[in-house]
Amino acid sequence: MFDSVRNNKKIVQIFLALITLPFAFFGVDSYVRNVGAGSDLASVGDTKITISQFELALREHQDQLRQRLGASFKLEMMNTPEVRQGVLEALIDRRLLLLEVEKHRLLTSDNALREAISKIPALQEDGQFSMARYESALRAQGMSQPMFEARVRQDLTIQQLIGAVGDTAMVADVQAQSLLRLQTEERQFSEFRIAPEQFADKVKVETATIQKYYEDNPTLFQLPEQVRAEFLVLSLDEMLAQVTVDEGEIKAWYEGHKDRYQQPEERRASHILITADKESEKAKAKAKAESVLQEVQKSPAQFAELAKKYSQDPGSAQKGGDLGYFGRGMMVKAFEDTVFKQKEGDISGLVESEFGYHIIKLTGIKPGTQRPFNTVRPEIEGELKRQAATRKFAEAAEAFNNMVYEQSDSLQPAADKFKLKIQRSGWVTRNPDPKAMAALGQLANVKIVEALFSDDAVKNKRNTEAVEIAPNTLLAARVLDHVPASKKPFESVKADIEKLLKSQEAAAMARSSGEAKLAELKNGDADKLAWSLVRSVSRAQRSDIPVVALQTLFKADVQKLPSYVGAWVGGSYMLYKIVKVSQPDSVEVAKRQQLQREYTTIVAQEDLSAFLVGLRSRYKIDINKAALEPKERQ
Repeated sequence: MFDSVRNNKKIVQIFLALITLPFAFFGVDSYVRNVGAGSDLASVGDTKITISQFELALREHQDQLRQRLGASFKLEMMNTPEVRQGVLEALIDRRLLLLEVEKHRLLTSDNALREAISKIPALQEDGQFSMARYESALRAQGMSQPMFEARVRQDLTIQQLIGAVGDTAMVADVQAQSLLRLQTEERQFSEFRIAPEQFADKVKVETATIQKYYEDNPTLFQLPEQVRAEFLVLSLDEMLAQVTVDEGEIKAWYEGHKDRYQQPEERRASHILITADKESEKAKAKAKAESVLQEVQKSPAQFAELAKKYSQDPGSAQKGGDLGYFGRGMMVKAFEDTVFKQKEGDISGLVESEFGYHIIKLTGIKPGTQRPFNTVRPEIEGELKRQAATRKFAEAAEAFNNMVYEQSDSLQPAADKFKLKIQRSGWVTRNPDPKAMAALGQLANVKIVEALFSDDAVKNKRNTEAVEIAPNTLLAARVLDHVPASKKPFESVKADIEKLLKSQEAAAMARSSGEAKLAELKNGDADKLAWSLVRSVSRAQRSDIPVVALQTLFKADVQKLPSYVGAWVGGSYMLYKIVKVSQPDSVEVAKRQQLQREYTTIVAQEDLSAFLVGLRSRYKIDINKAALEPKERQ
């Protein structure tokens, strides 16, 4: 089964991207338990998706977007019905797959799990799995080893199911051949441009027409309501800058947590595995293993060659049985117990595990080491400062919120108490467009902008409430200046309106002229146009041809040549004269195979999507729509 998944690795990855959220792998028996009546967001079959599971998935999706978008990320992006529905749909799809996995009793072996984890680049050091990095990564995620491994096992098992479905996708050679011929078909054409500029001197716009446009479109000439504000930001980073940790505390932490700064002992081993998948096969497998063991004992120096010859472990046999370095907890107990009792160069007797019978040779030992205080001091200091800053921020957040509310006529008391700098904004409009919103910096938050234009802030000049603009970041603001909305005077915009109306009329004339010339050409009238030089284009190699032009050229009826078509492209009316259509005599094998692979991937994705649709029809799905709605801060 895993071979089929590997063969369709690209298909699996593409499809998993549609249904997974990072570390949001909730199974039928989830680590995040249902927390009582009213906490369910959806039900899938007999299982529940709780609000806590959904909120965790939403936060993790938010973290993913923040990493991808950087400074462009805005927290309000997450609070839309579309995003919340999308996250829920991904959880439902994953739950459906997990129910199907359970139904068919698909499993991922411990060996496959270890192999997958050991190959995660972030957990490797010098190309080898590092237990220290593994443990550090789990601490950073706030996860236990059993929880992480359960999630990875779940993901691998889902891949088995997806791989099995994706395996059925096929594209015949004849289909690929036909597709490639369509992709490589060439059309040779000339073009003739009819630009609005050609009609500019024919356009006249009366003052009354300009005045009417001004009066009919008042919103186009509106000067928006604006405010300038001052604001305070209370954040974990601000607290971090105010926190110090003394040397004694750092040393005490190191002494009390030395186990965290140990590189555990690792051992390298090679093995020969004789598998016994069924109970009835154990006697036969053991007899064969004993025979191999005798050969190994007679020629211990030939262990690698014998492993290549006899071992039934596909992952290590071709490497002479080499499993690389590993620490405790990475192998099954019987195997691990044997390895950590051996001396370097020792060859074990038969070791039985759930996979069969092993013959193990210990080939290397990396003793455990203690990282010295001086090398980990900056790490400890940073961790202690962050812990202290987190506590300080938690204590300050409520007091900050209360102070800006209770002393609402000024931000200065809060600035003095929390040692913060009062900052000033430029002009802010009531409904800024995305570009203007991005330019607001820390004020770029829908709730903050709404608060600044509230009656309490504008008329009474009171502080806004403290709004969470990012995790561990609160902002409160106060209006300094306010300019109400107004209409631009007619004389100030008259020239702009005249220019706009002239361009619109010239464009209409260009289009009308182009359509008339096209009709004449199609009726067989004499072709007297000064066409451009002939060019070639295909669907696969469109060069610099605009999409609209490409679509127009390939929709044209080419039964009779020359063929004439026209379209509005890039601000001008373009006429096209197609003079020749050709197809390649033969299709390159490499191109055909590439297209076949790409089309197979598309077909596989469609099959997998259809499979999910089928699952949705077989399992009852209920969604608590009220619970899905975003909750406003009280």
